[in-house]
Amino acid sequence: MQIEERPPGNPPFETPFAWIGGEERVKVLVERFYDLMDLEPGYKALRAAHGSTLDNARQRLFWFLCGWLGGPQYYTDRFGHPRLRMRHMPQQTGGGSIGIAERDQWLACMDQAMRETGVDEGLRTRLNASFFQTADWMRNRGE
Repeated sequence: MQIEERPPGNPPFETPFAWIGGEERVKVLVERFYDLMDLEPGYKALRAAHGSTLDNARQRLFWFLCGWLGGPQYYTDRFGHPRLRMRHMPQQTGGGSIGIAERDQWLACMDQAMRETGVDEGLRTRLNASFFQTADWMRNRGE
């Protein structure tokens, strides 16, 4: 999963991690994402795919996003290469069935979380494009 190349001209920050505001802002984003998943009925299929608790998912997404955005590599330091698709297969611990509904709900939930936590519009646009590519690739069900 990669964030699209840096835009032409002078982007406001060297990395998306710096642009979003560092660890504290990534943490706020991840917390809002999972809070929304629990609160919003429109994310019911997505929430169901995560099991009974979100604690582990919250921590791992925070670690992953920090590194993916260009910050500290917490996730890879702990677990090695993310192997996202493999780790999310239904037969894996913590994995689940991911179809179009789960993909679309993940994307909508993340976009809502980014809007509600004040992620810059230019960065949000870039992240949404990258998130879509990855979320679509993660599907392991045709529908």
